[in-house]
Amino acid sequence: MHPSHFAKTSPDKPAFIMGRSGEVVTYLQLEQRSNQIAHLLRSLGLKADDHIAIHMENNCHFIEIVWGAQRAGIIYTAISTHLKEDEIAYIVDNCEAKLLISSYKLGDLAGNIRSRCNYLKYCYMVGGVLQGYSSWEEATKTQPDNPIGDEERGVQMLYSSGTTGRPKGVLPKRVPGESIQVLNPSANTLRIKFGFDENTVYLSPAPLYHAAPLTYNTITMHAGGTSIIMDRFDAELSLKLIETFKVTHSQWVPIMFIRMLRLDESLRNKFDLSSHKIAIHAAAPCPIEIKRQMIDWWGPIINEYYGSTEGMGFTALNSEQWLEHPGSVGPPLACSIKILDDEGRELPAGEIGTIYFADRIGDFSYYREPEKTAACISPEGWGTVGDAGYLDDDGYLYLSDRKDFMIISGGVNIYPQEIENQLIQHADVADVAVFGIPNEEFGEEVKAVVQPIDWPVEGKAMEEELLLWLRDSLSHIKIPRSIDFTHELPRLDNGKLYKRYLQQQYRE
Repeated sequence: MHPSHFAKTSPDKPAFIMGRSGEVVTYLQLEQRSNQIAHLLRSLGLKADDHIAIHMENNCHFIEIVWGAQRAGIIYTAISTHLKEDEIAYIVDNCEAKLLISSYKLGDLAGNIRSRCNYLKYCYMVGGVLQGYSSWEEATKTQPDNPIGDEERGVQMLYSSGTTGRPKGVLPKRVPGESIQVLNPSANTLRIKFGFDENTVYLSPAPLYHAAPLTYNTITMHAGGTSIIMDRFDAELSLKLIETFKVTHSQWVPIMFIRMLRLDESLRNKFDLSSHKIAIHAAAPCPIEIKRQMIDWWGPIINEYYGSTEGMGFTALNSEQWLEHPGSVGPPLACSIKILDDEGRELPAGEIGTIYFADRIGDFSYYREPEKTAACISPEGWGTVGDAGYLDDDGYLYLSDRKDFMIISGGVNIYPQEIENQLIQHADVADVAVFGIPNEEFGEEVKAVVQPIDWPVEGKAMEEELLLWLRDSLSHIKIPRSIDFTHELPRLDNGKLYKRYLQQQYRE
């Protein structure tokens, strides 16, 4: 189905509700506003396969723009609000956006972008205007609210997070003239797996510019459910919204679990979470003990999947499967998995190598980067995003880390994720990053940077305590040579660390 269907059958039903403000947008309102947006795009000369960029915080306009672009055959790129000016300008220019929609809340950052992009013809802003921008609200409200005459399905083109280099635009295959009713194969696989339907109430605590929340919100509205969209994650408010709106489905990243678990126990148990049936998490590996605590708290409703923006394939498992295979991200879902060594040879169970998806679900290309697209496809047609891991004897996948993050010290391969998973369990650690830095004798050494629960800290004393604590669970080769402390780590709202920033800082 499509939201346009539910605008006829359930016009007054909320398509989405902004969690903090309570602002409601019904299916009829979403239909009318997305039609107005499609008409505006056509009036500006934008046609199917043209590109637009969205750079704004979570707000009601965001979802409306997505559906307006979707029904006009437009390729739309959502951009992180945490990026620096150079990074934003690079993405807007690289995706060849003809139109940029930004937010007054982003201030001068948005104002500086316009002059740096070669393809931009039109710049709009919600919530106010700055020089060089026009009012989005004024531009759309005068447009007709009936469908345009040449509807066809547009697609999202999101950029890889760029944690290891320049971000790449991930362009799914778009079929010219395809009906707007169609849900792409990757999203449809997740819809079926997790049971999204008209009765779904989905809590979205993460930024809409990221692939997972954007996908799950569109899945919810394709199914006729209701999304509860948070403007930003807040641990206590998340629990309150589950109770208030009788949330059935939700999607999280592990750092959110950690922050909810750190709430006082009396506060955690204050809210009625009985409506909550499916809690999905992904984006980053979840430490084993953290996930055990979440299952103990919420019950066996925790579902995990592993995939990527590229949508090549997925794994998934429920709580019962995870308890039998702790640390796994599950067996393959509608695809198969191969583990290959650096020479392209398939490895047996238990051996770590690069993860490849065979029988791929999604068909994509990196925008304007044919060499990078080709580099991630094996001669057999299997695809990889460069993650490392292994399969067990039951065919369940375990992640080690990205190959780019692997530390080679004295010829030994060390995967930072294992060390991070251990450190995050310490009661005084709020967040942690582990990576390699140069070492004259061994090539690289293990470096840890910790965000403590309380700041500031007595660094030397806490470093000694953590190193002593790690020795009980890790071999000596994996113990960091040193630990530094910082007030806040550069972690994205999608749960991923910008390790590239930290590595550059230490290498410089």
